[in-house]
Amino acid sequence: MSQVHVRLPDGSKRSYSPGVTFAEVAQSIGAGLAKAALAVKANGKLLDLNAPVSVDTELEILTAKSADGLEVIRHSTAHVLAMAVQKLWPGTQVTIGPVVDNGFYYDFKFSDDIKINDKDLERIEAEMKAIVKADHKVAREVVSRNEAVRRFDELGETFKVELVSAIPETDEVSIYSMNGWFDLCRGPHVPATSKVGAFKLMSVAGAYWRGDERNAQLTRIYGTAWATQKELDEYLHRIEEAKKRDHRVLGKQLGLFSFHKEAPANAFFHPAGATVYNKLMAFMRRSNAAFGFTEVNTPLIMDVDLWKKSGHYDNYRENMYFTQVDDSESAIKPMNCPGHCLLYSSGRHSYRELPLRLSEFGRVHRHERSGVTHGLFRVRTFVQDDAHVFCAPEQIQDEIVRVLTQIDQAYSALGFARYRVELSTRPEKSIGSDEIWAQAEDALKTALEKSGREYKLNPGDGAFYGPKIDFHLIDSLERSWQCGTVQLDFSMPSRFDLEYVGSDDKGHTPVMIHRAVLGSLERFMGIFIEHYAGHFPLWAAPTQVRIINITQEQEAYAKAVEAELQAAGVRTEIDLRNEKLGFKIREAQVMKTPYMLVLGDKEKESQTVAARFHDGKQLAAMPVVEFIAQLKADCGQLWGL
Repeated sequence: MSQVHVRLPDGSKRSYSPGVTFAEVAQSIGAGLAKAALAVKANGKLLDLNAPVSVDTELEILTAKSADGLEVIRHSTAHVLAMAVQKLWPGTQVTIGPVVDNGFYYDFKFSDDIKINDKDLERIEAEMKAIVKADHKVAREVVSRNEAVRRFDELGETFKVELVSAIPETDEVSIYSMNGWFDLCRGPHVPATSKVGAFKLMSVAGAYWRGDERNAQLTRIYGTAWATQKELDEYLHRIEEAKKRDHRVLGKQLGLFSFHKEAPANAFFHPAGATVYNKLMAFMRRSNAAFGFTEVNTPLIMDVDLWKKSGHYDNYRENMYFTQVDDSESAIKPMNCPGHCLLYSSGRHSYRELPLRLSEFGRVHRHERSGVTHGLFRVRTFVQDDAHVFCAPEQIQDEIVRVLTQIDQAYSALGFARYRVELSTRPEKSIGSDEIWAQAEDALKTALEKSGREYKLNPGDGAFYGPKIDFHLIDSLERSWQCGTVQLDFSMPSRFDLEYVGSDDKGHTPVMIHRAVLGSLERFMGIFIEHYAGHFPLWAAPTQVRIINITQEQEAYAKAVEAELQAAGVRTEIDLRNEKLGFKIREAQVMKTPYMLVLGDKEKESQTVAARFHDGKQLAAMPVVEFIAQLKADCGQLWGL
């Protein structure tokens, strides 16, 4: 080949001699790009800048402004961390150091006499900064598996030896080095340590080798890395804001929920919390009705044979609870879909009845290890806003687009203006043929493209019975939360021998679409609390109005106002305590009550109310009936939930 051709994202093409490096390609485009370049994406594969161009290539040169470029920075910063730790504590073994959301971590095996804690992070950071300042070149070397084993064995790196030994003997192994220090890695990495951006080590935690508590205990150091100091500072500010918004703290402060050792990882909702919870459920109930779903209810405990038939027993039983009913083993349901299959199978169906849309606020139980449970975000029992659509194959596209529209409207109404979409494909542990999976994945892809949505491919993360579209909400602190899901399932209807009579008077197997908008109501409520920092929108607030009298002279009028508001459906509390006015107002603010009505002689005489927002802003005095109209306007279409 006399020339290799490179196509850039803007569609332009360039030609080079074979063997030219991507760094040289970047330099030929412009000195500014070459200086900013960190790595490349060549024909969809991430590579180092110093890699040669040997074939025609669709090329994207990655800088810190791209998500892939930022991931390269974080991956490289993890290596800088490992190098710093081994320099400070010689003999420490490194294990794995992946990139995670907003940062990275690295697991270490320190000698028994060394105990690392958060106080050591500043010292490690200083050593990392010295490595970055030294501008060490980052070099990639490819060796045989046996050679890699030999090198790490000489260093006493038993964990690395185990990792390398698992690589097929015929495969090459890549090693990255910086000033003599080296680590096993597929890469890519920045070309020199000075390209690492702004970083900060966040915390120290315990971990187990390969995540198994039967294995060696390790020390995990978490860090975050960003392209610039400004971005790092903004992230750290969001972290501080997140601490203030922690739903576990606000849950206690606002009297929303609690947890008890008698039922670990199971939430107890107090009256205020139950109000918010039920309002979210009522919101989804109204949305489901608007989109043609019929609500059903299925049992909590069902025979274990049902779960074997559905595939859950083989693919999910480690997360299930089992019990004995008479002489039979039964399972507490971890999901609602098999119950909906039984409902469908209880009658004969014609193609004219399809699609059949069933919804259920079904309580499920899933065994989570105590080490991963976390407030409302990860509990062992929760309610899903679950739904299943049984439809003919030719109805798939319209039904998925319909669900996407429902999700759009729901998130917008709940105050989440943005979300991102992922298409997750077949996992290693799955049921169904290759043909069925290809058909299902293509159907979801087509529906996304038909609806005009951008999406990211998430290979291997589908459900065991089918591919899925996942929706990640972006909250007020720019954090991402996976909530909604749409899953396409050709397998379960076949397993349950589900049928409908087609227009040809023959039996056909329906397709099953699994759908959730909020997902776990418990988890979504935790997200909802943190998104609003406990300042719930008026329609969802446990107490919408708190009435405060100035003196006992207004007590009777305050009670009359309370009665009028409650008659109109307003959730009201009244504070008639003989306390100072400032104290009562501050308490209402701490409880994040949307409106306060401070009633004095002036309001009593004019039969009006002076409405005050939780932030101190005040409305002009008005009759109670006008105030009620104001509340209805504030709630809009969500009034009456």
